This record gives sequence, C-alpha cells and structure tokens, in this order.
Amino acid sequence: MKKKRYSTEQIVSALKQAEMGMPVADLVRQMGITEQTYYRWKKKYGGLESEQVRELKQVLDENTRLKVIVYDHGRRAQLGQGGPSGRAFKKVPRPSLMKQVVDYVTQTHGYSQRKACSLTRQHRSTQRKPLRTDPLTELRQRMHEIVATRIRFGYRRVHIMLKREGWQVGKHIVYRLYREEGLCLRAKRPRRRKMAVHRQARCQPSGLNQAWSLDFAHDQLSSGAKIRLLTVIDVYSRECLAIEVGSRLRGDDVARILNRLVYLRGAPKALFTDNGAEFTGHIVDLWAYHHKVKMDFSRPGTPTDNAHIESFNGSLRDECLNINWFASLAEAKRLIEAWRRDYNESRPHMAHNGQSPAEFARNAGLCHGGKVKIAAGF
Repeated sequence: MKKKRYSTEQIVSALKQAEMGMPVADLVRQMGITEQTYYRWKKKYGGLESEQVRELKQVLDENTRLKVIVYDHGRRAQLGQGGPSGRAFKKVPRPSLMKQVVDYVTQTHGYSQRKACSLTRQHRSTQRKPLRTDPLTELRQRMHEIVATRIRFGYRRVHIMLKREGWQVGKHIVYRLYREEGLCLRAKRPRRRKMAVHRQARCQPSGLNQAWSLDFAHDQLSSGAKIRLLTVIDVYSRECLAIEVGSRLRGDDVARILNRLVYLRGAPKALFTDNGAEFTGHIVDLWAYHHKVKMDFSRPGTPTDNAHIESFNGSLRDECLNINWFASLAEAKRLIEAWRRDYNESRPHMAHNGQSPAEFARNAGLCHGGKVKIAAGF
C-alpha cells in the first residue's frame, strides 16, 4: 500500500516484526519512516494487540467527545457568564452524559455541585439518582464489533447482519444508535470534470452467467513489491467468481483464468471490460472468438460504463487491501481468497434486498446440481 499515514493495525504489525528479530534499521527503511517515528510508535503501542489498540482508540474518542461537550461554552463557564439566565451550557443532548459532565465541571473548575448543575442546565436530581443501565448496551457493542471488521457497512447492512444473528430490533433503532455512536460513513461525492457523451445502453443480463465483468486492481506487499489483482464478477448475481493475485498478470493469464471459470460454470454471453492492453490484446480476442463471447469495452476515461466491477473493487480495497499488511504473496492470496468467500456467502448486497450474492443465486433457482444453468434471451 502506498500510504504516508499508517493505520494502528499496520503499526502494531510492524512492531511485531521488530520483536521477532527484524533489525530496526531494515524495518524503518522498508516502511519509509525515521527511527524517531519507530520509537514513538513503540512507546505508544508497544506490547498491545490490534484489538487492544481499537479499544484504546474508542476510549480516547469518547473522552475527547465528552471534553468537547464541556468545552462548548467552557470559556464562559470559567467566568460564570452566560445568557440572560446566567447559564453557560446548552442542555446536554444525551442523558447518559449528564452526570459525567457535571462531575467534570466540578473537578476541573472547582464549582459546587449546585453551581455546576446550574451552568450545565441539569437538575440536581440527576446527580442523586443512580444511572440506569442502558438496555441497548450489548446491541451498541455488537454494532461496534460489526463495523470494526466491515468498515464500509452502513446502518442498513448492519441491521441485516443483526437480524441474521437473531436480534429483534427495528431498522429505525439501529439507525438512531448508529448515529449516536458516531459510526456514520462519510459520503463520497463524485468529482465531475466535464460532460460525458452518453453511450448506448448495455444489455442488462436477466440471468446468471450471461455477463461477466473484469478489471484489475493494484497493491503492494510490506516489502514494497507490487502485486496485481484480476477481479471477475457475475453482473447478474454480483458474485465474485475469481480474484487472481500475482506479481504480473498479462493477457495469457487472463485467458487461463477465463478457461478455468468456463470449465466450472460454462461460457458467458458477454464480457464487460475497460480498454486495458490485457483485454484488447490478441490472446483475449482469440479466446472470445473461440468461445463465441461478445467483448463489450467501456469508453475511454469513463469507469461508470463498468460500474459493477468498479464498485466491487472499491469494497475490496476498503475492506481487505487497506486493512491488511501483506508480508508475502502467499499471505496476500490467502487473505484475499478468504475475503472473497466471505463476500459471496455472508456480505449483504442491497441490490438483492440484503441477500448475499450466493444466497441470491440459490434462491433464484439458477443453480442445479452444482452446474450453473445459462439463462437464454440475453
């Protein structure tokens, strides 16, 4: 991965390599950092596991959020100033934080409990009554666990995963808790540089194995060696048929992978690709002619023409490539294949009403005896 900033998981992994005997000089040169940065990491994260680092980060985030609430009008609170009523704080939005905010004000600024309650606009009874246990604590914790491993999941997919596990909870409650816990994803706004010429609409497949979509993705090992990934999905079911990982992948490698898939599933009617040299070359063109497969190329500079595979590659990068630190090519193949199986069998897909791609294919009745039927009429 070409990154100037490393995640906590990558930092812990690097420290583990040093503990196993790797020289510090080799490690810092490999990661492109200074020795000062390495020892600062060691002081902060030394002896911790990845799960402990995540828990520590959650505690620090919660502590920071609490301080921000108190500091919202903190400067005025120190002087006892405020609005017409003499109160400096807005009402704390979450009842579970009332007692913590008042305690913080009394300990930090030396106010009495009565004065702190007045400044924070809380009734003194909130300090006398013991805090009730949140009945949704376990649900909140489980939501954090799901999002920690599936970082691109929004509240809809989280709700589907909870239902699969037997939680009797509505999507509106999940949405509220999702927002309260600060799990919302940052919206990605596409940058539009110029108007694109509309192409003729592609024929959308009406059955399994009618159209496959192919594309390449790139990454690198911890040693800096570059690797390439060829991804193949079924456009109808969104099932990932293969992810081939290698240091070099050329046109003959593409043909070899397609031959393997044809042996297992039969030949498709069409292949959706971009204009990469591996797809437009003589070898793949000859393969398509031999199997009577139509090659449908995207317009240059228009990845939206092949949106299904582009979206899949985005999920692959965010959920697998960016959170794993591959020590070798063999480890990269193993982890990526495990993610592919989880994507097909477990990951809910919103185009299929929350069903996984494999579940959608089975429910559609398009698989029979392990051999895929090719629907006609494409």
